[in-house]
Parts: sequence; structure tokens; C-alpha cells
Amino acid sequence: MANAEILATVLGTENTYGTISGQARPGPMTYVRITTADRLGKIRTYLGEGRLTDDPLDTFGCRAVVEIPNLKALMRYVCKNGFEHHAALNASQTAGILAEAFETYLGWEVYYHQ
Repeated sequence: MANAEILATVLGTENTYGTISGQARPGPMTYVRITTADRLGKIRTYLGEGRLTDDPLDTFGCRAVVEIPNLKALMRYVCKNGFEHHAALNASQTAGILAEAFETYLGWEVYYHQ
């Protein structure tokens, strides 16, 4: 755990403790972004799977390099559909389970990138 270096420039270092710091372990991963389309009254999401690599990064915070198959197509979808650029990730391969739950049980609009 550490202080959030960017937020600290505005809020002060003493007010930003609780950020995860370190490099993610290599292995499989699932990513997901959930957002709202307020004017349409919908919840939308995109998700998929990839791999955390062991490439080093000289930066701060919780850092990881990910390998996502057909990344160019995913980025095209994200940009054309107005999604925010941050996504959550988990060291698992569970995109199929999440896609089914989001679409079938919650009724969300789902893009499952494969």
C-alpha cells in the first residue's frame, strides 16, 4: 500500500494513503469495463481475456503490461462506442461466465471480445 502520487498533488500526500503499489504477477487475466448510457437508460459493458506479461515498467502504482488478442479491434469498439479508457482486471479467465451473467441475468448490453 502507498500514497496516490497524482491525487497527492491536489489533496496532499497525507490524504491519499491506500493505493496498491507493485507489479502484477504474469498469468491469465480477465478485463471488464461497465458503464451507463444514461440517455438510453442502459448499462453497457465490454470484457474479454488476455495475459499479464512479465515486462518491466518504470512507473508508480499497480502496474501491468497485458497482451490482448486482436487489440486493434477492441480499441476500435471502445472508441466508437464512447467507453471510458480504464477497465478492471482480475487474474483469472472468467470472461465467458461474466458475459453470460451480465447479459442473461442482468439484461446488460455486452460486448465479449474474443
